[in-house]
Amino acid sequence: MRKLAVLLLCLILAWPLAAAAYSFTDATGARISIDSPPQRVVCLVPGVSEAIVALGAGRTVVGVSWFDSRLLPRAAVVGGFLRPSVERIAGLKPQVIFLAGLHRRVRKHFAGRGVVLVQLEAHSLADIYRNLAILGGVFGREEQARRLVKRLRAQVELVGRKLAAAVPPGRRLRVMRLMGRGRVMTPGDDSFQNAYIRAAGGIPPVLGKKGQVVEMTREQFRAFDPQVIYGCGGDRSAARRLLARPGWREVEAVRRGRLLWFPCELTCRASVRAGEFIAWLAASLYPRALARHTLRPDAVTGAKELRLELPYVKRARLIRSRLFDFPNQTLLVELDRPMAVLSTLEGMRRGVSAVGNHGFPPPCWPLLHHLSRSEIMPRVARVLGRSPADTVFLSTGADLKCLAVERAADQGLTAYALVTAGVASNAMRASRDRGLYREPGTINVIVLTNRRLTPRAMARAVITVTEAKTAALQDLDVRSSYRPRWPATGTGTDNLIVVQGAGPRADLTGGHTLLGQLLAQAVYRGVRRAVAVQNRLKVPRLVLWRLRERRVDLHRLCRGLVPGEQAPRLAAALEETLLAPEYAGLVEEALALQDAW
Repeated sequence: MRKLAVLLLCLILAWPLAAAAYSFTDATGARISIDSPPQRVVCLVPGVSEAIVALGAGRTVVGVSWFDSRLLPRAAVVGGFLRPSVERIAGLKPQVIFLAGLHRRVRKHFAGRGVVLVQLEAHSLADIYRNLAILGGVFGREEQARRLVKRLRAQVELVGRKLAAAVPPGRRLRVMRLMGRGRVMTPGDDSFQNAYIRAAGGIPPVLGKKGQVVEMTREQFRAFDPQVIYGCGGDRSAARRLLARPGWREVEAVRRGRLLWFPCELTCRASVRAGEFIAWLAASLYPRALARHTLRPDAVTGAKELRLELPYVKRARLIRSRLFDFPNQTLLVELDRPMAVLSTLEGMRRGVSAVGNHGFPPPCWPLLHHLSRSEIMPRVARVLGRSPADTVFLSTGADLKCLAVERAADQGLTAYALVTAGVASNAMRASRDRGLYREPGTINVIVLTNRRLTPRAMARAVITVTEAKTAALQDLDVRSSYRPRWPATGTGTDNLIVVQGAGPRADLTGGHTLLGQLLAQAVYRGVRRAVAVQNRLKVPRLVLWRLRERRVDLHRLCRGLVPGEQAPRLAAALEETLLAPEYAGLVEEALALQDAW
């Protein structure tokens, strides 16, 4: 009997306990309890979608607004952000819906129907940390959430320490986030965007108004006299119109041309990329001071080996490093002997033992404007333990995590293309667009073969690679950033390295040769893959994205067609209509005809 009792006790102790429910309070004050991590989630808030993906729970999301269709391509699209379709959401049978305050129709429809409705808002950095902790609890990923919060805090604290060392309080700038289209608007006193400004060492306006967007009168604007004004890329045209008026153009920021533009996904979201944006904003406000003051020495912090099946490649690595206190990355390919290299940055170089592509993160971009290339690249070489005399670098603002390594081989010939690509900000069409520099966006390519290329073959490879790059951009329907009605041929800052290589001599690399064909195939695939990872731009994609890329704004269009409150409803109906394949196809045919015309 005693043995039986002991056995029963052991079974009871070994029996898995039911998972405890996770409880929290959302932004509405509602107390919410989640019995187990949800497996069917609809997320209507882009910042929350970013956080869910960062936590590694993206596969649970079955429905999103079309703004998140690139981030979560497997999820069904339920409409636009402002007015998603409740019918489409219902058809997905969600367990949890993450929504915003403006989604009153969604809340009303699903209230009391067994669906958990969660509203998360952030007015400060502390709110962002709290929301990440809540999402970690909801999805059973508490440890991942702790790591994300720790990383975010470290990014913000690093900026704070650099500012404390480099910019005394008396030199802090008055900074304003510009919003609005018809009137000058700015975030309210309780906004996360003003929290970003303070964390970046700026002084935001205090208007005595709360809310995501509040109006700023001309008197308030002139009294604040902003020294720097920033916005998202879509605010440019409105700023040009609003700030050119008498009484508005006299402030210091406008007079001195200190208008800054950043990607909307950074300026308009309180999410996991807050630290990245704060660092970028701080560096843009105080570039000289932060370039001069570094807290820690430059150093290599880690590396990942890459495999290139070429006998003369001694070693290939993705190297993580620290420069200007910020994390950098470098692709470095070391050769087993000195050889010639043709670089579109430096021309023909001989006696080269290594080639590379260095990725500077956004916080470094403003700092680099105050340094010459002859200062910057030797510093990169030194931290990697290389000599500038035998190392040739390209540089990019693209993320080296998005590096594409493509190999093409046939009949004993092999060609590699190592590609980074960003096309979201300054793609252009050669012969059509003017030479105006905008935010960095670059396609960098390094090509290597298993042949010893003659100078003639190396020079001809430049044309082959360029044609393949352009073919990839056209097949992706990448538009010019300057005149979106034109397809882009490049970004205007693209660069290329052709390595001489070793093996049997090769004199021809044109399109009619097998080696040229392999080079083109590797580059074409590399560009498409790099753009897909860096910019989440693929084919096929929603026609709503293709219209946006051409700067066709359905909401602005509808405001010009119908009055008042009818415009948002019409725009939402149009968005939902264009999710139907037959109507999307009709618009795509029209776009193709427009391009052909």
